[in-house]
Amino acid sequence: MLNDLIEKRKKVLAESEQHKDRRNELNALASKNARERNTLNAQTREFVEEAQQHKELRDKINEEVQALKDRRNEYNDKANALFEEIEAFKREHGNLQNRGIKELQKQIEHLEFKQQTEVYSIDKERKLIEKIKQLKAAAKDQEAELEQNKEMRAKLTEAREFRRLASEIHKEVTEKAEAAQQHHDLMVEAYRKADKSREEADKAHQQFVEAQEAADEEHKQFIACQKELRDYDKVISGLRKKTKKTKVTKEQKAVRKEAERVFQQFRDGEKITTDDLLLLQRAKLI
Repeated sequence: MLNDLIEKRKKVLAESEQHKDRRNELNALASKNARERNTLNAQTREFVEEAQQHKELRDKINEEVQALKDRRNEYNDKANALFEEIEAFKREHGNLQNRGIKELQKQIEHLEFKQQTEVYSIDKERKLIEKIKQLKAAAKDQEAELEQNKEMRAKLTEAREFRRLASEIHKEVTEKAEAAQQHHDLMVEAYRKADKSREEADKAHQQFVEAQEAADEEHKQFIACQKELRDYDKVISGLRKKTKKTKVTKEQKAVRKEAERVFQQFRDGEKITTDDLLLLQRAKLI
């Protein structure tokens, strides 16, 4: 029975070591997943902060763009008002057959914008450039005619200056609008990266939870094995004490029996040795 218990204890001990090793492996894996999760969460925060910075810059530039647009529109309105006065003067003086300077300027700006933003064949672009030259020449002719009138010349000069200022501001508007768009694109990209790293962090966290729960289960199994080992130790220890006690009792009985035999020899007058005397003393017969 004792040997059977010892063998069972060995199996439980081996199982306990397996649970302990597996628990330690899972705890190490959980720690690794936790570190990855924390790194990804920190990365997510950095991406979000970067996106916020780009958003703030974009919004700030857009405010500047709107302010510039207001100034540009103000200059254009002033120029348009002057050109309206000039057109009224022309109509009053019988130049109805000619297109107005305001209309010519609009056509020129429209065609120049198309030339800058659209792709043409060499032949079509040549025709477009020629058309712009013709319109500019027509506008120049009308302006030359108007400049003969002192008052109209002053209005025309002022209108041109307003147009120039509006054109310069429009260039700045375009540059800033492009910068705002760049910050917007960078903001969108940063948010995309944040979403991706957040998703990876959530995955790492789930793996951490699973590993931690598995480690906890292995630890419970390890504790259960340890308790079972203690129970085996108690039983085995008790059996060993009982076996030892039984062995001592048997030895004592054997000594007593031998001593009684020697004592009977002594009583019969037979010669006994020193060892026999010691045996009689040990058995408390003398």
